[in-house]
Amino acid sequence: MLYRLLLLVLCFGTTVQAQDYFYKKFHPFNEAVPSPQEFLGYGIGEHHTRHDLIVAYLTKLAETSDRASIYQYGKTHEGRKLVILTITSPENLSNLDDLKQQHLAFTDPSKNVSNYGDVPIFINLAYNVHGNEPSSSEAALLSAYTFAASNSPEILKYMNDAVVMIDPTINPDGRDRHTQWANMYQGTPNVTDPQDAEHNEYWPGGRTNHYWFDLNRDWLLAINPESRGKLKWFHEWLPNVVTDFHEMGTQASYFFEPMKTNASFDPIMPKENYEDLNNMFGAEFAKALDSIGSFYFTKEVFDGTYPGYGSSYPDLHGALALLFEQASSRGHEQKTAFGKITFPFTIRNQYTSSITTVKTAVANKAYMYKYQQDFFKSALTNAAKKKIRGYSFGDDYDQNRTKAFIDKLLVHDIDVFTSGNRYVVPTRQPQYRMVQTMFETYSKYRDSVYYDASAWSVANFYNMKYRAVTNLNMEEKIESTDDLVTVVGVQKSDYAYVIDWDDYNAPAALNYLQNNGLVVSSAFKPFTVKVGANSKSFNYGSLVLPVSLQKKNAQVVYDLVQKAQKKYEVPTYAVNSGYSLKGIDLGSRYIQPVKKVKAAMLIGDGTRSYEAGEVWHLLDTRMNMPISKIPLRNFNRTNFDKYTTLVMVSGRYNLTKKQQEKIKAWVRKGNTLITIGTATKWVIDKKWVKEKLTNVERDSLKKDSTIVVGRKPYVDAGENLGKESVGGVILKADLDITHPLAFGYHDRSIPVYKNNTVWLAPSKNEYATVAKYAKNPHIDGFITKKNMEEYLKPSASLVVSKLGSGRVVLFADNPNFRGSWYGTNRLFLNALFLGDKINIPARD
Repeated sequence: MLYRLLLLVLCFGTTVQAQDYFYKKFHPFNEAVPSPQEFLGYGIGEHHTRHDLIVAYLTKLAETSDRASIYQYGKTHEGRKLVILTITSPENLSNLDDLKQQHLAFTDPSKNVSNYGDVPIFINLAYNVHGNEPSSSEAALLSAYTFAASNSPEILKYMNDAVVMIDPTINPDGRDRHTQWANMYQGTPNVTDPQDAEHNEYWPGGRTNHYWFDLNRDWLLAINPESRGKLKWFHEWLPNVVTDFHEMGTQASYFFEPMKTNASFDPIMPKENYEDLNNMFGAEFAKALDSIGSFYFTKEVFDGTYPGYGSSYPDLHGALALLFEQASSRGHEQKTAFGKITFPFTIRNQYTSSITTVKTAVANKAYMYKYQQDFFKSALTNAAKKKIRGYSFGDDYDQNRTKAFIDKLLVHDIDVFTSGNRYVVPTRQPQYRMVQTMFETYSKYRDSVYYDASAWSVANFYNMKYRAVTNLNMEEKIESTDDLVTVVGVQKSDYAYVIDWDDYNAPAALNYLQNNGLVVSSAFKPFTVKVGANSKSFNYGSLVLPVSLQKKNAQVVYDLVQKAQKKYEVPTYAVNSGYSLKGIDLGSRYIQPVKKVKAAMLIGDGTRSYEAGEVWHLLDTRMNMPISKIPLRNFNRTNFDKYTTLVMVSGRYNLTKKQQEKIKAWVRKGNTLITIGTATKWVIDKKWVKEKLTNVERDSLKKDSTIVVGRKPYVDAGENLGKESVGGVILKADLDITHPLAFGYHDRSIPVYKNNTVWLAPSKNEYATVAKYAKNPHIDGFITKKNMEEYLKPSASLVVSKLGSGRVVLFADNPNFRGSWYGTNRLFLNALFLGDKINIPARD
């Protein structure tokens, strides 16, 4: 017994000593507060910690430390808790509400407070937005313990002068996916071979959330509950400093800001942010990492141009956002060109930067508060310098798409007012810089190589027609979108009902009615009928539901139509006669029944998980419609005959000739294949369809020409070649609104998003090009002159091509990008619901 006790003490002492690798300098610790290793039963870095254990440990800190409290700000798609642990001195914690008001006074331009050095600085240490970049959440546990339990004079000072708010895991669903993988394949001893399964996750990996969204791109777009919960919390507290901890390739070292120069020609954030503050903090990070012998780099890569990162969004709200990138062990230990990199090593760098962030913020809190105050005051003064006083917008045909856009504005704390039958956003408001982000477009840039998108004017994402105004007519301020959509309740009819296909939610209503056994038709020409005492005109695609042709009685049909209208708030009308006042009658051959869709999508290694997740999310969360996700590893045993539609997102498809023929034979039977981005290029290259790529045609003309290559400096190769990629640009396309794929649109001009170099040539069949880029296509974002003139302008965005009795819908661009392109979602949904109705004239 004594032997076992001595062994336990020896093992525990070894673990404690090992953990001093992280926080030796911060002894003594309050013994009443358990350390992470005491709570977990293993030392930090020995295993990957599950999210439920992370939350449980932080909850324990809140119970045992008088410095800490825990708050749940949301839940993930999979139901995991999203939490913030607030740590400060006991005195500050008991007076937190009052300190919060003092802190927020600096963000109110109408106030002129000057007690810059008297209010604790508010710091948000945020970790693990990419689930398979796990070192930061482990560092969060160490940081939480240090701030909650250390009695060193240094930490006690920080707790008096700061309120530290720790978000340990921004992406719990992705983290747990990766944690399971890393722990499942962990060897004893650790396997350092980079080829080992532990270091190579299976598709889709743990980077993304449940629907395979990159949450580090979602701060601006706010599609997912993780982001919406965080944004609500963020706007409530508006912290002064926000961290954004990441990992990068195993062969790298460590990155902290300053970043590469912002690519915008005239960044809307103050120069003081990305120069003075970055340099101030960067000098301290360098000292801290030098002291533990870690190597690092700055300024070479990454940029904060896109405003939707965790390291850029707070910069537009008076804070300093800080990016950190740690070379990843991609497991517990791995060989590199510099020796072995261990999980504990990666954690220590993140922990060191966490402590240093708080140290530097505290040392400069008066400066930071003055900066925050000046930031919000300058928002008003900057707006006052411009002739533009606001932006007027609205869509007369689609209340639900307009509602979705207004919801996005409110999520970002932007003031919106009614203005007659439209809406207006004034520029003179504290969120002026976010107003600019939503509406302004750009064509001039300082740099041509981007880490991400170069265009993000959100109004264009929604195909929201807007205009700058110099005079404002502001009526009622909108506080919520709950009652924004008004639809007149549908009356009972024994003849027919008509649903307006112009509304964003109409496809969801169609799916609901079909799931409940009703037969619904689509109008392939417009018509005007009498509705009550008035006439009502209906656009292409309007849904017609004939009562007498249903298997259910008139009352049941009416009840289902009512439920659909209430659930999706779609304009629905009772019609008592099939004789139209104008256009086709309701019994016309141009009114055709819509076949119920059974959709499938290929997923797995080689396919782009982001795009697959966008399709899944759209159908799941907005259409309430399932889609079968078919792993490519199961391809040979999949019976495609049970599906009407197959989606192939961008990817590298390595299908055999036999597998290719299996899909082609299925399409020829009358089914619909939808391809997006590089999948479109792939099916053209494989000659599934008779379409071509613009650059293939053009490049073939140059084969016999003599090519003269000039000399350029080798060091510039990456930058020069990189600018030819298309990172993300918003373009104007011309739409054939009579085509079934464009039903629901009224304006031929539509913004589309391009982030690839798939240049799709217009079809030789003059009826098959649904969307072609406009003569002057640029709306927003960077694209080289060569790409614009030689490849883009002659190209199409959307073509449909015949294959036997079926068809292939070819999207050059992604209509569902990041779950945010409400303006082009309809093109994709039309391909799903109306694809089988496309009868391409046989002039191929």
